[in-house]
Order: sequence, then C-alpha cells, then structure tokens
Amino acid sequence: MLSELDIIKILATIVSLMIAIIGHEIMHGYVAYKYGDSTAKDAGRLSINPIVHVDPIGTILVPAVLYISGAPFLFGWAKPVPVNIQTVIYNGGYKAGIAVALAGVTYNFILAIAASILLGFLETQQHSLGSALLAIFLMYSVIYNIVLGVFNLWPFPPLDGSNALRFLAMQFRWQPVVNVLNKIEPVGMILLIIIIATPLSQWFFMPARWLINILL
Repeated sequence: MLSELDIIKILATIVSLMIAIIGHEIMHGYVAYKYGDSTAKDAGRLSINPIVHVDPIGTILVPAVLYISGAPFLFGWAKPVPVNIQTVIYNGGYKAGIAVALAGVTYNFILAIAASILLGFLETQQHSLGSALLAIFLMYSVIYNIVLGVFNLWPFPPLDGSNALRFLAMQFRWQPVVNVLNKIEPVGMILLIIIIATPLSQWFFMPARWLINILL
C-alpha cells in the first residue's frame, strides 16, 4: 500500500514532468509564432491546457513504464507542436530556425535553474509540510528539465539538437554535415532506442548527471 510520502512523490513527478514536456513543446510554437508562423496558434497548441498536448505513448506510457521499472530517471514527450519551418526561415533566416529548434531546450534549462534557486531559498526557511512538498516538486523539476533538455540536444533526428545542427550547417554551408544528417534521419529513432536501451545511455546522459549534481 502506498504511503502518504509515496503519493506525494508520484504527484510531484507527474506535475513536474508534465510542466517540463508540455512547456517544451509550447515554446517551439511560441518562438515560431514570433517569426510569423501561426500554425501552432491556429491549431490551439499554444494553450497551457495539458489535454491538447498529451501524447498517449510519450506523455503517459513511457514515463509510467520507466517509473514502475525503477529507472534512475524519467523522460517523455508531448505531442509535437506543428511548425511551418519554411515560413520561419523565410522571415528570419536559418538563425530563426535554430531559435525555434532550441526554444524547448532553453525553456527546460531556464526552468531547471529557477527551480534550483527556489530550492536553495527554501533550505533557508523554517521547515513545514508545505515547504517540504514544494521542495520535492522543485527537486523533480530540476531533474526532469535537465534530463529532457540534455536528451533533446543529442544530434540525432528528429531531436532538437539535430534540427539546430542542420540549420547551423545550412547557415554556414557545411553541406557534408547536412548530408550526414539526411542519411541518418531514416534510422534516427532506431539509434535513439539503441542508446537508451544499452550502456551507451550512461555516456550520453553524463552531462545531465553533471548538471543535476551542480544544481542540487
């Protein structure tokens, strides 16, 4: 039977992970909107209503399986926000494409830093049930935002890091880089599964563990 602390941890996990992954997607659409692409806005995807962003697999199934299996970290994803990247590039160039690609990651890192600062402030206050609950939520916010941010920076399609690298290469006409990304794009998801399901994940998530240790 779940204890009260277990229930609190589960709720903190769900809320912090939802804020991390849904906000991540909203920021892609918001930055694209700033560059003249209203696709996400017209589709109602700039809303903070979590229902419009939930992906049954990425938002529910994957985090649940990782939690039940006792994985050392959780991550997931929301339904991708639609972006007309051609409109974005037309209005702002490849730099705008990079900005849209990195908008979600930037959101995650800023949120993690903010949560870390608030957590440090709480440690100087008198302890109460409310502050303890908030501390658990903030701790998970740091962890999940860092994991999500680092994961999305991996240079494998269709992750944000790959998209940012592609636009950067196009900006500076590094065609060999674009060619490599085009070649691995059809097998990008397979590469991600192999990394996540093997000891390779220890190496690829090393920056996440380093940043979490600093912030916590």
